[in-house]
Amino acid sequence: MNDAAPLSASKKCPHCGFWSPWQQKSDDVCQRCGQLLDPVRNRSEQQRELEAQEPLPQFMRIEITPEDKGLVRFGKQIIRGGQVAFAATVSFILWFLTLAAG
Repeated sequence: MNDAAPLSASKKCPHCGFWSPWQQKSDDVCQRCGQLLDPVRNRSEQQRELEAQEPLPQFMRIEITPEDKGLVRFGKQIIRGGQVAFAATVSFILWFLTLAAG
């Protein structure tokens, strides 16, 4: 049996032009100059993390407390379901328009 090394990837550094091993992570750095191999992706991931940590607006937060009665609890669940369905519909429309635009 052949014990070949696993496939490896490399990426050209946008700063110095040196080809460095690349694990396809946003924080991979060039072996020569130490700069990020994919700085755009790194910034994008950091921005996404910041946005995920931001609290939702008040109108999007419908809290169901233990003190709520059955009918109120049911109504809040329906509203939450409607919000999720609306977000999914808008996301699908945006995805489709982006796909159609090419």
